Amino acid sequence: MGLSDFYGIKYKLDKSEKFDEFMEALGVSLVTRKMGNAVSPVIELTESNGEYTLSSSSTFKNTVVKFKLGEEFDEETADGRKVKSTITLEGDNKLIHVSKSDKESKIVREFSKEEVVMTLTVDNIVCTRIYKAVS
Repeated sequence: MGLSDFYGIKYKLDKSEKFDEFMEALGVSLVTRKMGNAVSPVIELTESNGEYTLSSSSTFKNTVVKFKLGEEFDEETADGRKVKSTITLEGDNKLIHVSKSDKESKIVREFSKEEVVMTLTVDNIVCTRIYKAVS
C-alpha cells in the first residue's frame, strides 16, 4: 500500500483535541480560533506529475497547498500566516509537514483508507485531529 492508494478520498474532521491550544501557541487570534474550532473541514490529497495537492474545504475557508516532496515552498496558512514549509513522506502513508516562521510547527498526516490521523505539534503542545473517510 502506498500514498497513491489515498488519492481522491475525501476525509471529514470527526474528532479534535487541543486544536485551540495549538492555534493559540502559533499566535492565531481569538476570533479565528473560534471559527477554526467551529468547522469540520473535508481534506483530500491528489497528485499530478509529481506535484501534490492537499485541499481543505469548510464553511469558513478553503485552502489548497501544492507541493513536491522534500522541496521547500512558501505557504500561507489558513489563518493568514506566511511560512516556509517542507513536506516529506515517511513510510508509505505518512506526510510530515514542517512549517517555519517565528515558531516551527509540525503536522504529521497518517493516511489509511478509513481515516487520516493528524498530529500537530508546536512548542510542547500536541494536538490530534481525526478525519474519517466520507463516501
